Amino acid sequence: MTEPMLIAVVPAAGVGKRMQAHCPKQYLTFLGKTVLEHTVERLLAHPQITRVIIALGADDEYFPQLPLAHNPQVSTVVGGKERVDSVLAGIKSINVNEFSWVLVHDAARPCVSHDDISKLISNCFSTQIGGLLATPVRDTMKRSQTNNRLNRVQDLVRCTEPRENLWHALTPQMYQVNELISAIDNALKKELTITDESSAIELANLPSQLIEASSDNIKITRPDDLALAEFIVMKQQQ
Repeated sequence: MTEPMLIAVVPAAGVGKRMQAHCPKQYLTFLGKTVLEHTVERLLAHPQITRVIIALGADDEYFPQLPLAHNPQVSTVVGGKERVDSVLAGIKSINVNEFSWVLVHDAARPCVSHDDISKLISNCFSTQIGGLLATPVRDTMKRSQTNNRLNRVQDLVRCTEPRENLWHALTPQMYQVNELISAIDNALKKELTITDESSAIELANLPSQLIEASSDNIKITRPDDLALAEFIVMKQQQ
């Protein structure tokens, strides 16, 4: 049985303050394209993703200048102050009669592989349980505490956390549209913190599976990450 085609939502309304750049990080360029273009084009190149909805900032002046703005497979919505607000705006614009499942993917993750996307899709469809790409924690994990010594604020080690059963959450994260809308709406009404789609599903006491993915799927957050993303994309193309 052929698996249905899918739609993806890409929240891209953030300003990326940690990048210390002249523009939001999704509009920084490498290899001749913006981060957002690399990300969206990679999603659309996957054989099961037919459309992408991008949630933009209300005053976004960069997107209309991109060729992406004229792609018939791309539509946009106005995002919100927080990532969850942008995601919710995007998934609420989906016609559930056409797409019952959605992939949510960070704009700043241009290196996700098609193999990992396919593995996520296949697992979610075969089990009918949503899930997310993730990588197991390999490093020793330290929990900090802040101390003020000699008028100098320092982060000191409070304890070492066991890394067993700990994972780094990545994207895409894939869930049924109506299930995800309900989970986010209910969590927001209760003023609960939602850091990603999986956290909303957890708060709704619904199952969510972890699909191990490649560590190439980095998120561009700091200036050095842009050069690393360029290296990874060039390596993947080879």
